Amino acid sequence: MVALVKPPEMTPSVTVRPVRGKEDLRTFLDLPFALYAGDPNWVAPLYLERLEHLDPKKNPYYRHAEVELFTALRGGRPVGRISAQLCRLRGEHYQDGVGQFGFLEAEDDPAVFAALLDAAAAWLKQRGATAIQGPFSFSINDETGLLIEGFDTPPSVLMGHALSYYGRRLEEAGFAKAKDVMAYDFIDQGGMPRALRSAYDKAMADPGVVLRPLDKRQLMRELRIIVSIANDAWSGNWGFVPWTEEEMTALANNLKMLVAGDYIAIAEYKGEPAAMAITLPNVNEWIAGLHGRLLPFGWARLAWQLFSRPPRSVRMPLMGLRRKYHGTALGAVLGMAAIARVWSYHVGRGTGRAEASWILEDNMPMRRMIESFGGRPYKTYRIYEKLIG
Repeated sequence: MVALVKPPEMTPSVTVRPVRGKEDLRTFLDLPFALYAGDPNWVAPLYLERLEHLDPKKNPYYRHAEVELFTALRGGRPVGRISAQLCRLRGEHYQDGVGQFGFLEAEDDPAVFAALLDAAAAWLKQRGATAIQGPFSFSINDETGLLIEGFDTPPSVLMGHALSYYGRRLEEAGFAKAKDVMAYDFIDQGGMPRALRSAYDKAMADPGVVLRPLDKRQLMRELRIIVSIANDAWSGNWGFVPWTEEEMTALANNLKMLVAGDYIAIAEYKGEPAAMAITLPNVNEWIAGLHGRLLPFGWARLAWQLFSRPPRSVRMPLMGLRRKYHGTALGAVLGMAAIARVWSYHVGRGTGRAEASWILEDNMPMRRMIESFGGRPYKTYRIYEKLIG
């Protein structure tokens, strides 16, 4: 008698399709919820904010970039997502043929990662790119890099989170490290660190130095000052892409209800704005548990958090010093004094923790300065790249 052997079940293949229409966009946004269901440190982004970020009419990034969103499906079930984007400003600045990917989320399956990354690479290659780099969601001025260390704590506002297998799957797909960026953690130890206090005192003793908060009554003027300092300060940094005034204005419009003038410090020297430091409330602490939705009552909880008390923690996403002051004693004083001003404001209100992020791994002057007043590196994000061939 011949035994009948049941043939093995075939695993459905992975298909990748571009996002078209509202239903596809909802699928794209919903996908991480199932992936992170067991991760207590993931913070669901607000739907309304993400919808605006992905809206070509509302996000000024689209004015100088071409974007495609993709979703991966297996047997009709969403199992991954990715974006591919080609930024004209970046291309003009570097002329290196690099396109970018972002918004990468996927189940722990090499086939899913390969299909998504291949789709993004093929889309970029059709547009003349010779290499792919990321993740950026969408640019280096947005969420940057893939979390590879520091999975045990939630991300700060406008920083990413990831599952621990993501980096391994990218490397299996032929991607290699391009650059790491660091996030530093600060905990209030009961007073301004000595290095900051010294810099602040030196700045205040110099009649040519003025330290001031942002003047929200002159918001557009102040934004132009911040953009000017930022684009000058970072113009030599790896991966730099200039902020446009539209992008800075959009960020300000999103955050102006959250940020008082004292969240931002501008240091002037002999009448010229020379340095700035910007802090944001760590909104992720407020929206955790809302599952991305403000309705029906999430808006009330968020408003209560916003107006009832200072944030428990803040993030410093931007600190800049004009290049002509780089490497000078005066520059060190100006930069640290701007940080000291926002530090004293937040600690004086009872905020006990701050994150400085992100900092390039090889930006040793900045890293040494941060570490001199108590910063501790606690998260690492990696930017990957691969030739398209």
